[in-house]
Amino acid sequence: MNTIRYELAADGIATITHDAPGAPVNTMTEQWQADLAEAVARVEADKERIKGVLVTSAKKTFFAGAQLDNVLKLKAEDAAAGFKGIEAMKACFRRLETMGRPVVALLGGAALGGGWEVALAAHARFALDDRKIQFGTPEVSLGLIPGATGITKTVRLLGLMAAQPYLMEGKLFGPREALELGLVNGVGATMDDLRDLALAWIAENPQAVQPWDRKDYRMPGGSPSSPKIAMGLTVAPAMLAAKTHGLYPAAQAILETMVEGAMVDYDTATRIESRKLAKIMVGQNAKNMITAFFFNLNAIKSGKSRPPGFAPWKPAKVGVLGAGMMGAGIAHANAARGIPCVLKDVSIDKARAGHEAVRKVTAPLVAKGRMDEFKQAALLNLVTPTADAADLKGCELIIEAVFEQRELKAQVTREAEPMLAAGGVFASNTSTLPIGGLARASAAPQRFVGLHFFSPVHKMKLVEIIRGPATDDETVARAYDYVLALGKTPIVVNDSRGFFTSRVFGTYVMEGAAMLAEGIAAPLIEHAAVAAGMPVGPLAVIDETSLSLSVHVMEQTRADLAAARQAHQPGAGELLIERMVKEFKRPGRAGGGGFYDYPAGQPKHLWPGLKQHFERATGAVDVAELQQRLLYRQSIETARCLAENVLTSVHEANIGSIFGIGFPALDGRALQFVASEGLDSFLRNAEALATRHGERFALAPAVQETLRRALA
Repeated sequence: MNTIRYELAADGIATITHDAPGAPVNTMTEQWQADLAEAVARVEADKERIKGVLVTSAKKTFFAGAQLDNVLKLKAEDAAAGFKGIEAMKACFRRLETMGRPVVALLGGAALGGGWEVALAAHARFALDDRKIQFGTPEVSLGLIPGATGITKTVRLLGLMAAQPYLMEGKLFGPREALELGLVNGVGATMDDLRDLALAWIAENPQAVQPWDRKDYRMPGGSPSSPKIAMGLTVAPAMLAAKTHGLYPAAQAILETMVEGAMVDYDTATRIESRKLAKIMVGQNAKNMITAFFFNLNAIKSGKSRPPGFAPWKPAKVGVLGAGMMGAGIAHANAARGIPCVLKDVSIDKARAGHEAVRKVTAPLVAKGRMDEFKQAALLNLVTPTADAADLKGCELIIEAVFEQRELKAQVTREAEPMLAAGGVFASNTSTLPIGGLARASAAPQRFVGLHFFSPVHKMKLVEIIRGPATDDETVARAYDYVLALGKTPIVVNDSRGFFTSRVFGTYVMEGAAMLAEGIAAPLIEHAAVAAGMPVGPLAVIDETSLSLSVHVMEQTRADLAAARQAHQPGAGELLIERMVKEFKRPGRAGGGGFYDYPAGQPKHLWPGLKQHFERATGAVDVAELQQRLLYRQSIETARCLAENVLTSVHEANIGSIFGIGFPALDGRALQFVASEGLDSFLRNAEALATRHGERFALAPAVQETLRRALA
């Protein structure tokens, strides 16, 4: 055997050790599957001499799961062979757990996805008591289902209702939570401890069987026919549809497998599971999500875009200029990671208001018991509100988060930059203004960088790092390390107006506004966006980010372009948003209302004035084309950013479009959407849209060539 070692000691304890040669983790390769079958056969052959079996790993982790790059190669016609392979692996699990000898897994590290399913093949599990270790089945986040007995066994161990978060949401858990759930039998401080616990368990359970193989087994919480469970299952499909809009087949397949499997015997349930997995894993949705949430995300976490050759860096003290919503959010992000932060505004009252905003972010955690008051106080003590620039002295990083006005940003830069520690970094949290222009106010433009956080900061994982024309590699590397230290995901882009995320996000909201200007009903626009997989409609999202801010950015852009003697022709969407702010006094949610009204204590609803002032009878509206326009517009602009070298890698385009813009995860990201459509089909459709709706949909030859290279 190549990936598994098998040993049988004189005391009758057999040990199966997973140890893929030359690999950092164990995965379900074809070789491993062959080795598993051989290992099980050897256990069966030695059965009369065996008292118990230990399943362990020679790696730091227990088992990492499926070989995901192989899934990307699957085609629709591979489903039958896939089903056969899944069933063969499960047959090995089943032989091991029904041979009449106790099998115990020793979990010295993480066991996720297929790795957790390997652990579930044992009758008992003992884990290292380490909070960093994670267990669970996160397959749904990759467009897959835990179909190697994960669904069937979790439902039978926890019950239909209790299992839902772990299967349908991919919720992970540590050793202590696993112990409370009954999914592990004990925890220990060392691997020797785990072995001792396992040997004691084997001695006490010489003829162990799985719970569902006992004659007295009853499903926890009741079967699907139980009145209480049946009532919950009645609403579950509707709740799932409301959340996913029917766009995520993996979640639907998991729910179906859970319920159908709970109504039949164990072996039939696992076959149902295999059929569902075989169908799901050859689909385009799974390929899109695996590429984005595994390969692209890992490329970023591994630091592919970080300039090499510089020591890891984490600032000992950070300053934040501006205690508004963004500044307070950035201060909280630092304090939550143990980084002291000075929060400065023009008055101590405004600075203290920002400090209070930090407290409000932590309050729900305290209320839910996820943070005690002592930890809350310690976090708040790391944020120092001030109106005195001298308190910034010694900061290794200062981030300005003031209003999007070039002169104001220049003023606070000149005031605060002298307070930096020697060699410190100054950053701007601008969402649109070019870093090269803002860096003119800096005495050290080589150490001036953009750090574009997203709102609300405590929920949004992405941070866009903008390299200005003078920004040096060490500053970019430090910015990258800092974002990772905050527990967030960095992407690095080159300087331009709007950078990547704001530029592409702007095309989404402006396309929605342009549709309204054409007379299309606002509810249709919002419905089309959500039905296409966007988290929020374009009119709703621009309300949240502020129509008045959009107008200010437009005005600043026009002024900058005029100063550079460049013409600017506002689009229909821009003109409509300006009318909303200037003519109808609708600045957005923070200002009392925009495209929506926000009555106190009631759900928001579209402003009735939209129908009066903008909507016109336009005949039958093709909702599919509305969806196409909203998605194509974003993908086209992403391709332009790549062609113009604003984006320098496909993986950053992919992750940025999902985490920063909200591009539908089912499509994998903006560029994978092009691949899903088929490049030739995408180009034809874009040309047709350009003919009907304007040059914003036109793809220049250089952009087309960029797409061909990116998708090759």
